Amino acid sequence: MAKGKAKNVVIKMLSAAGTGFFYTTTKNPRNVTRKLSLRKVQLNLRTIMKFC
Repeated sequence: MAKGKAKNVVIKMLSAAGTGFFYTTTKNPRNVTRKLSLRKVQLNLRTIMKFC
């Protein structure tokens, strides 16, 4: 049987502070068409930052 292409893509979320710190996560482009933005802890600054 033929397999379809992968549904999930791995994305790299960069810090809004511009420090170069990043998180990686997966996203299904069929379900989530908008740009992801998460609030997570930036370990080198020890603060909660927005990652886009």
